[in-house]
Amino acid sequence: MSILFIIGQIVQNNAVENTQPSQLTLLDLLFKGGLFIVPLLIFSAITVYIIIDKFMTIRKMEKFDEGMVASIHEDLAKGELEPAINTLKHSSCGYSFIFLPALYRVGQPIEEIERAVETSVSIYQTKMAKSLSYLGLIAKISPMLGFIGSISGIVKIFYGISVTDNISIGVISGGLYEKMIASGMGLIVGVIAYTGYHLLSTRVESFIEKVEVEAFDLVSIIQGVPHNK
Repeated sequence: MSILFIIGQIVQNNAVENTQPSQLTLLDLLFKGGLFIVPLLIFSAITVYIIIDKFMTIRKMEKFDEGMVASIHEDLAKGELEPAINTLKHSSCGYSFIFLPALYRVGQPIEEIERAVETSVSIYQTKMAKSLSYLGLIAKISPMLGFIGSISGIVKIFYGISVTDNISIGVISGGLYEKMIASGMGLIVGVIAYTGYHLLSTRVESFIEKVEVEAFDLVSIIQGVPHNK
C-alpha cells in the first residue's frame, strides 16, 4: 500500500461525516488518526528495518573465532610473527580487522602498537554503531509528532463544537479518535525505537569491552615478541 493511497484514505475519512461502523478494523482505526499517522507509519517502517538490519550486522561483526585467537597467541608466544599475520589475513572476523595493524607494527615502540589498536577499535565500533543514531532520533521525534497530532484532534473537537453549537459524541468523536490514535501511535513507535537503540548499543558496548580485554592480552604477548619480521 503506497503512502499516497494512505494519505488519500485519511483525507477521505476526515472529509466524510463520522458514522459508527459495524466492524472497525486496525486499518480503519489508523485512518482515523489524522495526517500525522503518515510520518509515524514511515518512522515505524524505518525503525523495524534498522533494528533487523543492525541486529544481523552486529551479530556478524561481533563473532570471534576463539580457536584462531588461541592459535595466534601461541604463535606470538613462540616468537612466530609471520604465521600469526597470515592467519589474520585469511580471517574475516572482527579480531582480524582490529589486531592485524598491531602485528604489522611489532618492532615499533609499544605506544605505537597500542595507538594502532585503539584506532582500529574506534573504527570498528563506529561501523557497528552506524545508523543507530537514527533510532535515537526517531525515539525522540515520534512522541512529539503524536503530541502534535493530539493537539490537532483537540482543535478539531473545539472547531466542530463551535460550528455546530452542539456538544455530542458524534461531533467530538472524530477529534477524539485523532487525538488518542496519534498520541498512542507516537508512543508505540518511540518505545520500539528507544528499546531497539539501547539494546543494540548495549550489545556493541559489550563487544568493545571484550575487545579491550583481548587487546590487553595481545599487547602483553607482543611485548615479548622478538623485534624482527
